[in-house]
This record gives sequence, C-alpha cells and structure tokens, in this order.
Amino acid sequence: MILITGATGAIGRHLVRTLTAAGEPVRAVTRGAPPAGVDRVRTVRDGLAGTTALFLHPRVTGDDAPGILAAARAAGVRKVVALTAINVGDPEEQQPSRYTGDRNAELDQAVRASGLAWTCLRPSAFAGNTARAFGPQIQGGTVVRYPFRAFEESLVDERDIAEVAAVALRDDAASGRMLELTGPQSLTHGEQVATIGAVLGRPLAFEEVPAQVAAWQMVVRGMPEAFVGALMERYERHLAAPQHPPTDVVREVLGRPATPFATWVADHAGAFRAAA
Repeated sequence: MILITGATGAIGRHLVRTLTAAGEPVRAVTRGAPPAGVDRVRTVRDGLAGTTALFLHPRVTGDDAPGILAAARAAGVRKVVALTAINVGDPEEQQPSRYTGDRNAELDQAVRASGLAWTCLRPSAFAGNTARAFGPQIQGGTVVRYPFRAFEESLVDERDIAEVAAVALRDDAASGRMLELTGPQSLTHGEQVATIGAVLGRPLAFEEVPAQVAAWQMVVRGMPEAFVGALMERYERHLAAPQHPPTDVVREVLGRPATPFATWVADHAGAFRAAA
C-alpha cells in the first residue's frame, strides 16, 4: 500500500492517477472526496497501518515531519519520497512558499535522517504557477502586466514530478538521492507570456510594471503579504541569471525529456481562455 499526502493537490492528483493506472494500491490523505477506487484517511498517522511506501508533502507535514516519520518507521513503512523544493538550501526568509505553509527544509532534513529508504524531490517552480500569475489577465485581454520581464526560470510540469515520484515509490534506483527536477529550458516572464500567446494563437503583450505596484495588486487579491514580499525579492535577486539552470534529471529517471512549457500550456489552455 502506498500512502499519498496532498492527494488532491497539484502533484498528488497526478501521482494517484499514475499509481492506480499501474495497478498499485493507494491510500489518500485528504479531507475532501478521494479519487474513485482510492481509500481515504484524514491524517497521515491514520493511514500508516499496512503502508509500505509514503509520499510526503511539506504543507501536510508542517513542523511534525520527524514525528510522522518516526511513526511511519514504527508502523513498518519501508520507503519515503518527499516533495520539497529546488531552493531548499536558501535562507528561510528567501523561500516564498514558507509563507504559505510549506516546510521544505524541515521535511528534507527529517527524511534524510529518518532511517527509511528515502528520495527527496526538489522541483523548480511549477508550470501551473503561470495560470495564477497570468491567467486572469489573458482571459480578459491581450496585455499582461507583471514585474521583472527578464526574470527567468525553468518551469517544471507537475505531471513530470508525479511520474518521477511514482518511479521513486516503486523502484529503489532513486533511493538516497536528492533529485532536482526542472523543465527543459529557462524562460523569462516575457517569454512565458509569448509562449502562451503562440499556443493560444493570440498575440499577447507583456507590460512590465514596478514591483511595488504588482505586489499591491497581489495582496489586494488575497495573497499573503509576506509571501508576496519574498517573491518580489526573489525575482530581483536573481534577475541577472537564473538561480537554477535546467537539469536533465527528468530524462534520467523517466527515459524521456522533461515536458516543454508549450506542451503544458496546450494541455491547460482553458486556464487562459475566457469562459464562453
């Protein structure tokens, strides 16, 4: 039995689908309705009995990662795969996702000290982030107003992360490894918007706005102020060159190249199109 935390989230839902399609028994930690044919539990500890492999999300474990892993080991779990982040080694105040609840460093460290067979997945920024950053503006027009046009990063398809996680949960070849997962190329914010426009068949313009203006707009829309501040600082800090150039780890694990951003856009075009 494989226990999946964050089972209905950006990575977990793809991971559950990948594993069940391969015939693996899966148990989901979720408060909502689980996918069809999947057992549901409400907490990690509730699902440990009979579990042999465990997928942990840093927002689920929070500050309790050592305790959860100790309970998993006592319950007979043999393997853990952790989702952390490629910037896990940065100072805490420079990790924007900490301000939305992720505890990447704590989970990464706890997994490696757990005494279980382990793999740490350290992905770059998710391709899906662009749907939140640019989607509403593209749905309503042809101009995207956003800061730091020249900031670039290698966006990774969430499905690639899930496929790598599935391999790590079922195969020992990735045990004891920290896998930095990226897309196949780095793209600036301007290039990301241009790619979306090309896929949609709509010319889109990128209008750079000051960071202070963009930050204010994000906070007004409900994003945590501390998260927004750390994000703007990250953009500015790494404006001269990408912090994490593309890796070839997805190809190494899956035997195929990482999914290009244009493919992700084509498969999620509805995120950028206005409702009829």
